[in-house]
Amino acid sequence: MREGIHPEYFQAKVVCNCGNEFVTGSTKSDIHVEICSKCHSFYTGQQKAAQARGRIDKFNRKYGVSQA
Repeated sequence: MREGIHPEYFQAKVVCNCGNEFVTGSTKSDIHVEICSKCHSFYTGQQKAAQARGRIDKFNRKYGVSQA
């Protein structure tokens, strides 16, 4: 590798809004994120019930499905 053309590499501390912290490698020393794998609904398997309910109701109205 050539000298002087590569950025500095840090052990970066990543901090999420939920309070989760972890360390990774980056060219920045500190990283602040809004959402991480500990609080994202895709990774936790928890979906907001109101959002799911709204999509189900929309589907039922669109296709004329009635609940028995």
